[in-house]
Amino acid sequence: MAPHRLMTLPAHFPFFLASFTWNYGLGMTWLAVPLYAHALGLSGSQIGVLFSAPVILQVTITMVGGAYADRFGGRLVMLLSSLLVACGAALYLAASGFWMLFAGQLVMVIARATFWPANWAIAAELPGDRGVQAGRLNAVSNLGQILGNATCGFVLATAGFAASFTVMGALGLAAWAAGLGTPRPGHRGGASRGLFENYRTLIRMRVLQYGVLCAYLSALPFSLSLSFYPLLLQFLGFTEEASGILIALRAVGGIGAGLVIARFVRSGPASLWPVASGVLTAIGVGFQPLFTHWMPVGVLLLAVGIASGIMTVYFQVTLGDLVEPAMRGSAMALGGLGWGLSHFSTPLIMGLMTDRYGIVAGFYALGAVSLAVAVMIALLRPWAFARSALAGA
Repeated sequence: MAPHRLMTLPAHFPFFLASFTWNYGLGMTWLAVPLYAHALGLSGSQIGVLFSAPVILQVTITMVGGAYADRFGGRLVMLLSSLLVACGAALYLAASGFWMLFAGQLVMVIARATFWPANWAIAAELPGDRGVQAGRLNAVSNLGQILGNATCGFVLATAGFAASFTVMGALGLAAWAAGLGTPRPGHRGGASRGLFENYRTLIRMRVLQYGVLCAYLSALPFSLSLSFYPLLLQFLGFTEEASGILIALRAVGGIGAGLVIARFVRSGPASLWPVASGVLTAIGVGFQPLFTHWMPVGVLLLAVGIASGIMTVYFQVTLGDLVEPAMRGSAMALGGLGWGLSHFSTPLIMGLMTDRYGIVAGFYALGAVSLAVAVMIALLRPWAFARSALAGA
């Protein structure tokens, strides 16, 4: 058994490399897209719509991606998602106003909606401890986001937006090339059933509904990184290079959670991990505008990264443990609806609050929302893990 476990990571190196490269490209969008939208003169509300409206598509696309991952394996879906990143970068490169940026966002939303369920489903099938494998995947993904975000800050400062989007497109193609080395899936169970048949069983499981709530909170710092964190840091007086490094600290926290804490994360009604993660998220987001020195700003971004990483591993482990292998892609897609809800509501709330009350008030409001969701998670744990709920009754 020990030699087999030692061979796990090298044998699946192309999968981890593809995940790293895909997230490297994604990380470049965090600074480039919101700052480019601001440079084009878009208002706070327009920027909010730019990031929230395309997510309406994410619900449908996530369901399709999860179903196809169950039927054909996550490899094919992951490859298509990588090509979509390259297409989105091309649209950003050609954009000169709201609608072309909006088109680029639509493509990137489809890429995210298909990538994550497929990626998580592949990781859930890797041999070894599920929490450790999920932690490795999240650590690799966050490392890619760190380098993408930090790189983008320097590329923007030295070469401008066009160069940033060009590099992003190249990374999408590189992720596709790396993903070709991911082993093809074996026989997929349930091929005789309808493509979306798994959802009829899963939707009745309370723990899946609970997982959506956990996924929403795990994605909230990520949603802010994609939209209004760069604008807040600009408001606080940080340059593009400094903003790139500071936002990268969120992903550093995710790496720490993935490599150090993930092995201790356990599911079940008695687990306090999701509650602690939710409270830490609320503190990190709500207190963020109070400081202008780089050290407390960085500490809070690191804290929300740790919280997000813990919650992501928690709901991945929960769904992986309680759902049979032939349904994991669909289960991860349902859990991913929480990410879609966060990506839709977070920029929209921030955009409206920024225009009416200012960006600082928007972060206070989201801190309060995070705390309310953490309280809901604490109260719903016994309901979600009741025996009848786990059976889908």
